[in-house]
Amino acid sequence: MKLLSSLSLFLAAVTLIVHAEDKAQPTTKTPAVETKTSKVVKTDEEWRKELTPEQYRVTRTAGTERPFGEAYEKFNAEGEGTYYCVCCGAELFTSHEKFHSGCGWPSFYDSSKAKGVQERVDDSGGMHRIEVTCKRCDAHLGHVFEGEGFNTPTNRRFCINAAALKFVGAKDAKPELKELGQAKKDAAAIRKADEEKLK
Repeated sequence: MKLLSSLSLFLAAVTLIVHAEDKAQPTTKTPAVETKTSKVVKTDEEWRKELTPEQYRVTRTAGTERPFGEAYEKFNAEGEGTYYCVCCGAELFTSHEKFHSGCGWPSFYDSSKAKGVQERVDDSGGMHRIEVTCKRCDAHLGHVFEGEGFNTPTNRRFCINAAALKFVGAKDAKPELKELGQAKKDAAAIRKADEEKLK
């Protein structure tokens, strides 16, 4: 009984200390503004308003554009520059990593120094592949394949939908990162309201 009482007192003291430390932390949180590392979360409706139907289908529903289409021909004609996410403006690839693979979709052998690309396992459609998405907004970009024998420094092929890319020439200004979206702002507002209640 004495042991249980001592244990209860100890746990109560720890709880008070932790709660006191939480209250001692500054109550001003980082505002919900865009930064290079902020995750963009938007409602389906917000994405539909900002993107063309094809961009939405490819990036938000993991669609695939048809090979050798008009967007692919435009991609082939683009010179030196950088490729950004059409959804949020994060840097994804540069023309230095671009190569002609003959597959009918834009191909890159590596992601750019911005490290805006993430890879994850995709077992959809009865296939085992590696999906490529934007780190900042989770837009579906395409897939990456390895060991196909291309004469590139990495022997990897990032097979990317042109509809997911925004090209900016080397002499042009890079696009601004897009806003976080109402869903992210709402979550931040709820979190702030909850913190106010705890005061």
